[in-house]
Amino acid sequence: MHRYLYGRLGQALLVLWAAFTLSFFLLQVLPGDAILIKFQNPDMGLSPAQIADMRAVYGADAPLWRQYLHTLVDFIRGDFGYSVQTGVPVAQLLTTNLPPTLRLAVCGFLLAAILAGGMALLAGLTSVRWLRGIWHALPSMFISVPTFWLGIVLIQVFSFRLKWVPVINPGEWAGLILPILTLAVPICAPLAQILIRSIDEVQTLPFVAVARAKGASRAGVLWRHVARNAVLPALTIAGLLFGELIAGALITETVFGLNGLGQLTQQAVNNQDVAVLQAIVVISATAFVAINLLVDLLYPLLDPRLKMPAGAAL
Repeated sequence: MHRYLYGRLGQALLVLWAAFTLSFFLLQVLPGDAILIKFQNPDMGLSPAQIADMRAVYGADAPLWRQYLHTLVDFIRGDFGYSVQTGVPVAQLLTTNLPPTLRLAVCGFLLAAILAGGMALLAGLTSVRWLRGIWHALPSMFISVPTFWLGIVLIQVFSFRLKWVPVINPGEWAGLILPILTLAVPICAPLAQILIRSIDEVQTLPFVAVARAKGASRAGVLWRHVARNAVLPALTIAGLLFGELIAGALITETVFGLNGLGQLTQQAVNNQDVAVLQAIVVISATAFVAINLLVDLLYPLLDPRLKMPAGAAL
């Protein structure tokens, strides 16, 4: 088990290094220069020599390989550098903007899991064919809905027409109702599809027929015997969906005008603030890798058959 854990940690570190390296070189080849964009502004009145000094301060005049090594070492230390546009440490910007995004993402994922589980259980308990067809079709409809379009529709319906949820100067939690719903609906669709398909497959296994023959109710068999065996494939897709969840959160924040990584990313893209973009990519990759590592470690707890012997190889 320890060898497996160390191997997975090594793979996670390799993925993070690859994400850092790829994002670094892709951001470096983008046209434009954030330092020139800011300091060549005539209103600042800086001379070419002063602009060259600013480039030296930010390390932009160093060879690319030296910039890469310097940035990599700083990231390992937890130093993400300084934002060219704001002049403050990138870590300070992340400390301010990351918690709202995490709150939105966690709440959206919890609601998505509840919606997916509800649709799967209703599809498993319903014996009427046409009603089961509706529950099977709902995830396909939800997954095809664009996040930005859904957010705009929810604002139009629930805020402007019904006036149930304010979007102008809302409270701390009232302002999250529609964004959480916008984020949860597309995410719950693939989870529901996997759960429904897994439940249908598990219900055909012999032990389900034996449990029903002993007098267990349909709901009891579904809850005690089928659900636990059907949840593993959904757990896999849940880990893979985390990257999409973060991307959806960024779009949702932009649609609803929320403070978070979405707004920070938009500003960094507009100003070509490479240090901020690099940090956001690495933070997102770290969250994605951590969630998938956690999912892998949860497998043996849910299914004892997956526990590795003490001396088993990777």
